[in-house]
Amino acid sequence: MLLLNRFKGVVASQPDAIAVKQGDNSFSYRELNRTASSVAWHLQDLGISQGDRVALVLPNSFEYIAVFYGIWLSGGITVALNTQAKASDISNWVEHSDAEYLFIEENHPELGVLDELIKTDVTIVPVNCSASSSHSGHSTTWHKIVNGNFENDYSPPSRDDVASIIYTSGTSGSPKGVTLTHGNLNSNIDSILGYLSLSSRDSIVNVLPFFYSYGNSILHTHLVVGARLVLENSLLYPHRVVELITNESVTGFSGVPSTYSLILARVKLEEFSFPSLRYMTQAGGPMSPTLSDKILTALPNIDFFIMYGQTEATARLTYLPPKMLRKKRGSVGIPIPGVTIEIKNKNNKNVSVGETGEIYAKGDNIMRGYWKDESSTLSTLREGWLHTGDLAHYDSDGYLYIDGRSSDMIKTGGNRISPKEIEEVIQELDGVEEVAVVGLQDDILGEVIKAFIIPTPKSGLKEMAVRRHCKDNLANYKIPKSIEFIKTLPKTASGKIKRFLLK
Repeated sequence: MLLLNRFKGVVASQPDAIAVKQGDNSFSYRELNRTASSVAWHLQDLGISQGDRVALVLPNSFEYIAVFYGIWLSGGITVALNTQAKASDISNWVEHSDAEYLFIEENHPELGVLDELIKTDVTIVPVNCSASSSHSGHSTTWHKIVNGNFENDYSPPSRDDVASIIYTSGTSGSPKGVTLTHGNLNSNIDSILGYLSLSSRDSIVNVLPFFYSYGNSILHTHLVVGARLVLENSLLYPHRVVELITNESVTGFSGVPSTYSLILARVKLEEFSFPSLRYMTQAGGPMSPTLSDKILTALPNIDFFIMYGQTEATARLTYLPPKMLRKKRGSVGIPIPGVTIEIKNKNNKNVSVGETGEIYAKGDNIMRGYWKDESSTLSTLREGWLHTGDLAHYDSDGYLYIDGRSSDMIKTGGNRISPKEIEEVIQELDGVEEVAVVGLQDDILGEVIKAFIIPTPKSGLKEMAVRRHCKDNLANYKIPKSIEFIKTLPKTASGKIKRFLLK
C-alpha cells in the first residue's frame, strides 16, 4: 500500500490522535486530513491536472504538511524548496520544474521579488493569511482555502507515478531535480520503518527541514504509522531542544553531525533524564568516530543509528545497527532491506576487501532520474545501478566505510552546496581576477566554506566588500566563513584548479 493510502488508513483508524505539535498548538490526524483535503479541492478548483508540479516554500509546520499531502491528494507532484534560498534560486527552480502553483509563506522576505522574477504563468498562494489580510496580485488566501470545500476528487496514485521533485544543487545554472516516484518513496519508507521499528506509539522532536530528503523521510515514516511529530525549527537554543525531548516524552530524535556537536558542546546532558527516548539517528554527512563516541558516552542507553544515503536513493542506502557501533567504529553499516550495494573500481570491477572504489546502488528506492536532464540521468543511472560518486571500502564482514566524495560538493550543516555557484557570485565583483571555493573540515558543521581570491593588481579589494556582496546575493548558509587573498591558485597542466591542495 502506497504512502498516501496508508496515511488515509491512519486518519480512519485514529482520527483524534495528535499528528503534529508545534509550540502550544496540537493538530489531530482528522484536522490534518481535512486541511490537506481543502488544499486538494482548491487546486482541483483551479484546474490542476494529474502530474502538474506544485512548488512550496514553507517552513516546517502544520501548514507545510497539509499543503504537501494536499498536493498529492489533488494528483499533483510536490516540489518542496529551500526556505533560506534567495528569490533568484526559487524562481529558477519554479521555472525549471514547470510548476503551475507556488505555495509560499505570506511573510517570506523574497515574496515581493518573486512576483517580478518569475517569468512563467504561476499561481502564487500566500500561506498563513488571516481572514482580513490581502496580498496584492494574488486571487486567494490561506484563510479561504482552509475554510473552503474539502470534498476533493481523490484518485490514488500508482507506484510509477512521480510523487516529488527534490532539488539538490545547480541553482544558478543547471538545477538538478531528483525525480522520485510513489514507489520509490514507499520502498525506502518500508525499509526505514523496518530497522527503526516505528509504530503509532512513537513520537519525535524534529529539527530537520522537510524540504531535504532526510527531513522528508522523517515526515513520512511517522505519518504513515500514526506517530506524532513535535516540530522545533531552530537550533539557536539547543537547551530548549533537549528540554522538548524530555518534556514531550518523545521516543526518537534525528540530526546531522552538526546537530549533535552543538548539543554536546552547549548542553550538559547528564543533567537530564530521558525515560521515553529509545533511539536517535544520524545522516546528512559523515560523522566522525570521535563524535559518535561522545554520544555513546553521554547517552549509553539509547540506540544510536548511523546512516548513509543520497537524495537520488530517496533517502537511505545503509544503516549501522546500534549494537555494532563500537565494534565497527567509523562504519556506515550495511545495506538497508531492499537495497544492493557494490563497490567498483575505475574498470567497473568489484573491489577487494579494504580497497577503495565508488559506491553503486540498486533497489526500488532509486530515483527515476533528474528532471528534464537526460544527460545527467544517463551518466548517473547505468545498467540499473546508481553511481553515487561516493568513495568507500568494505571490511571483511561486509561493513561499509566512506572514504570521501568524488565530487567537489560542499556539505555544511546539512546543506549541499556547489562551490561553482559561490564562485560565480564572487566573480561578479570588480577587482576579482580568479576565485576558488572549497569546504574545510569542521567538527560542528561537517565542512565550512572558504574562498580563495586572486585580486586584480592595485584593485584594493577588501574582505568586507566580498562579504557584503555575498550577503546580498547568497543564502546565509552559502556565505564563506573565511576569505583569503592569494597570488596564485594551484592548477593542473590543463588549467583545472587543484582543490585538494587548497583544502
